[in-house]
Amino acid sequence: MSWSKMKQQLESFLCPALHGRVEYLSSSYRYSPDKAGLCYIAVDKKKVFNMSDKTTLIKWYITELEIKNDPHIQIPISNEEIEAIRKDTEGKVPEDRLKVIVRSRKTSELAKELLSAQLSLSKSNFVIVANKFLSTSIDESLESNDILLNILALVDRRVGKKRILNMSEKIKLKHPVVQYFYELRLSKV
Repeated sequence: MSWSKMKQQLESFLCPALHGRVEYLSSSYRYSPDKAGLCYIAVDKKKVFNMSDKTTLIKWYITELEIKNDPHIQIPISNEEIEAIRKDTEGKVPEDRLKVIVRSRKTSELAKELLSAQLSLSKSNFVIVANKFLSTSIDESLESNDILLNILALVDRRVGKKRILNMSEKIKLKHPVVQYFYELRLSKV
Protein backbone atom coordinates (compact mmCIF):
# COMPACT_ATOMS: atom_id res chain seq x y z
CA MET A 1 0.00 0.00 0.00
CA SER A 2 1.36 3.44 -0.88
CA TRP A 3 2.14 5.95 1.85
CA SER A 4 -0.55 8.42 0.70
CA LYS A 5 -3.24 5.71 0.73
CA MET A 6 -2.16 4.50 4.17
CA LYS A 7 -2.08 8.05 5.52
CA GLN A 8 -5.58 8.64 4.16
CA GLN A 9 -6.84 5.44 5.82
CA LEU A 10 -5.23 6.26 9.16
CA GLU A 11 -6.62 9.79 9.14
CA SER A 12 -10.09 8.47 8.32
CA PHE A 13 -10.00 6.59 11.65
CA LEU A 14 -9.16 9.69 13.70
CA CYS A 15 -11.79 10.70 16.23
CA PRO A 16 -13.72 13.79 15.05
CA ALA A 17 -12.28 16.06 17.78
CA LEU A 18 -8.72 15.34 16.59
CA HIS A 19 -9.39 15.69 12.84
CA GLY A 20 -7.02 18.30 11.48
CA ARG A 21 -5.03 18.39 14.73
CA VAL A 22 -3.23 15.05 14.46
CA GLU A 23 -1.20 14.47 11.29
CA TYR A 24 0.95 11.63 10.03
CA LEU A 25 3.89 13.03 8.03
CA SER A 26 6.68 11.37 6.11
CA SER A 27 9.67 12.22 3.95
CA SER A 28 11.90 9.92 1.97
CA TYR A 29 15.28 10.25 0.33
CA ARG A 30 15.06 8.70 -3.09
CA TYR A 31 18.75 8.58 -3.97
CA SER A 32 20.15 7.92 -0.52
CA PRO A 33 20.19 4.18 0.16
CA ASP A 34 21.34 4.54 3.77
CA LYS A 35 18.30 6.62 4.79
CA ALA A 36 14.97 4.86 5.18
CA GLY A 37 13.17 8.17 5.50
CA LEU A 38 11.74 10.13 8.35
CA CYS A 39 8.28 9.72 9.73
CA TYR A 40 6.56 11.52 12.57
CA ILE A 41 3.25 12.29 14.17
CA ALA A 42 2.40 15.95 14.66
CA VAL A 43 -0.22 17.55 16.89
CA ASP A 44 -1.20 21.12 16.01
CA LYS A 45 1.71 21.28 13.51
CA LYS A 46 4.24 20.40 16.24
CA LYS A 47 6.28 17.21 15.89
CA VAL A 48 5.36 15.14 18.92
CA PHE A 49 6.63 11.70 18.02
CA ASN A 50 9.66 11.48 15.70
CA MET A 51 10.69 8.17 14.28
CA SER A 52 14.34 7.76 13.36
CA ASP A 53 15.28 11.30 14.26
CA LYS A 54 18.85 11.89 15.41
CA THR A 55 17.61 13.78 18.48
CA THR A 56 15.71 10.77 19.82
CA LEU A 57 18.86 8.73 20.37
CA ILE A 58 18.85 9.16 24.12
CA LYS A 59 21.49 7.42 26.11
CA TRP A 60 20.27 4.71 28.45
CA TYR A 61 21.68 6.34 31.59
CA ILE A 62 20.16 9.75 30.82
CA THR A 63 16.81 8.10 30.13
CA GLU A 64 16.98 6.27 33.44
CA LEU A 65 17.67 9.52 35.28
CA GLU A 66 14.79 11.25 33.51
CA ILE A 67 12.43 8.47 34.54
CA LYS A 68 13.65 8.59 38.16
CA ASN A 69 13.29 12.37 38.33
CA ASP A 70 9.88 12.60 36.64
CA PRO A 71 7.20 12.85 39.37
CA HIS A 72 4.45 11.88 36.91
CA ILE A 73 5.84 8.40 36.24
CA GLN A 74 4.60 6.00 38.87
CA ILE A 75 6.26 2.61 39.02
CA PRO A 76 4.12 0.08 40.88
CA ILE A 77 5.89 -2.46 43.07
CA SER A 78 4.35 -5.82 43.95
CA ASN A 79 4.96 -7.92 47.03
CA GLU A 80 6.25 -10.75 44.82
CA GLU A 81 9.01 -8.48 43.48
CA ILE A 82 10.00 -7.47 47.01
CA GLU A 83 10.06 -11.14 48.08
CA ALA A 84 12.27 -12.03 45.10
CA ILE A 85 14.80 -9.37 46.14
CA ARG A 86 14.59 -10.53 49.77
CA LYS A 87 15.48 -14.08 48.64
CA ASP A 88 18.33 -12.80 46.45
CA THR A 89 19.82 -10.83 49.35
CA GLU A 90 19.11 -13.64 51.85
CA GLY A 91 17.19 -11.28 54.14
CA LYS A 92 20.21 -9.07 54.92
CA VAL A 93 18.69 -5.88 53.50
CA PRO A 94 16.27 -3.66 55.50
CA GLU A 95 12.62 -3.57 54.37
CA ASP A 96 12.62 0.05 53.17
CA ARG A 97 15.77 -0.56 51.12
CA LEU A 98 14.12 -3.53 49.36
CA LYS A 99 11.54 -1.18 47.84
CA VAL A 100 14.30 1.14 46.64
CA ILE A 101 16.13 -1.78 45.00
CA VAL A 102 12.96 -3.02 43.25
CA ARG A 103 12.08 0.48 42.02
CA SER A 104 15.64 1.01 40.77
CA ARG A 105 15.64 -2.28 38.83
CA LYS A 106 12.23 -1.58 37.30
CA THR A 107 13.33 1.95 36.33
CA SER A 108 16.40 0.51 34.66
CA GLU A 109 14.27 -1.99 32.71
CA LEU A 110 11.87 0.76 31.67
CA ALA A 111 14.77 2.92 30.45
CA LYS A 112 16.13 0.03 28.38
CA GLU A 113 12.68 -0.60 26.84
CA LEU A 114 12.29 3.10 26.10
CA LEU A 115 15.67 3.31 24.42
CA SER A 116 15.10 0.19 22.32
CA ALA A 117 11.69 1.50 21.25
CA GLN A 118 13.19 4.82 20.18
CA LEU A 119 16.06 3.21 18.31
CA SER A 120 13.88 0.77 16.39
CA LEU A 121 11.40 3.25 14.94
CA SER A 122 11.74 4.31 11.34
CA LYS A 123 9.46 4.97 8.39
CA SER A 124 9.58 1.33 7.34
CA ASN A 125 8.64 0.23 10.86
CA PHE A 126 5.83 2.79 10.91
CA VAL A 127 4.40 1.32 7.71
CA ILE A 128 4.60 -2.21 9.14
CA VAL A 129 2.94 -1.21 12.42
CA ALA A 130 0.29 0.87 10.65
CA ASN A 131 -0.60 -2.11 8.44
CA LYS A 132 -0.82 -4.27 11.54
CA PHE A 133 -3.06 -1.66 13.19
CA LEU A 134 -5.38 -1.57 10.17
CA SER A 135 -5.74 -5.35 10.18
CA THR A 136 -6.10 -6.08 13.92
CA SER A 137 -8.72 -5.28 16.51
CA ILE A 138 -8.70 -2.12 18.60
CA ASP A 139 -8.48 -4.24 21.78
CA GLU A 140 -5.27 -5.88 20.57
CA SER A 141 -3.77 -2.51 19.69
CA LEU A 142 -4.64 -1.01 23.08
CA GLU A 143 -3.24 -4.00 24.99
CA SER A 144 -0.06 -4.22 22.91
CA ASN A 145 3.35 -3.23 24.24
CA ASP A 146 4.06 -1.44 20.95
CA ILE A 147 4.10 2.32 21.48
CA LEU A 148 2.90 3.12 17.98
CA LEU A 149 -0.03 0.67 18.12
CA ASN A 150 -1.10 2.27 21.40
CA ILE A 151 -0.99 5.76 19.91
CA LEU A 152 -2.90 4.81 16.78
CA ALA A 153 -5.57 3.11 18.88
CA LEU A 154 -5.91 6.00 21.33
CA VAL A 155 -6.67 8.53 18.59
CA ASP A 156 -9.06 6.16 16.83
CA ARG A 157 -12.75 7.08 16.68
CA ARG A 158 -13.74 3.49 17.51
CA VAL A 159 -12.43 3.93 21.05
CA GLY A 160 -15.30 5.47 22.98
CA LYS A 161 -15.53 7.79 25.94
CA LYS A 162 -16.26 5.02 28.44
CA ARG A 163 -13.25 2.96 27.36
CA ILE A 164 -10.96 6.01 27.47
CA LEU A 165 -12.09 6.84 31.00
CA ASN A 166 -11.62 3.23 32.17
CA MET A 167 -8.00 2.98 30.99
CA SER A 168 -6.46 5.60 33.27
CA GLU A 169 -4.61 3.08 35.47
CA LYS A 170 -3.18 1.08 32.56
CA ILE A 171 -1.92 4.23 30.85
CA LYS A 172 0.26 5.11 33.86
CA LEU A 173 2.43 2.11 32.99
CA LYS A 174 2.86 3.11 29.35
CA HIS A 175 5.51 5.16 27.58
CA PRO A 176 5.29 8.95 28.18
CA VAL A 177 4.33 9.63 24.55
CA VAL A 178 1.41 7.18 24.90
CA GLN A 179 0.40 9.05 28.05
CA TYR A 180 0.58 12.32 26.09
CA PHE A 181 -1.83 11.01 23.42
CA TYR A 182 -4.10 9.63 26.15
CA GLU A 183 -4.27 13.06 27.79
CA LEU A 184 -4.90 14.65 24.39
CA ARG A 185 -7.77 12.26 23.72
CA LEU A 186 -9.09 12.58 27.29
CA SER A 187 -9.29 16.35 26.91
CA LYS A 188 -11.51 15.87 23.83
CA VAL A 189 -13.89 13.30 25.36
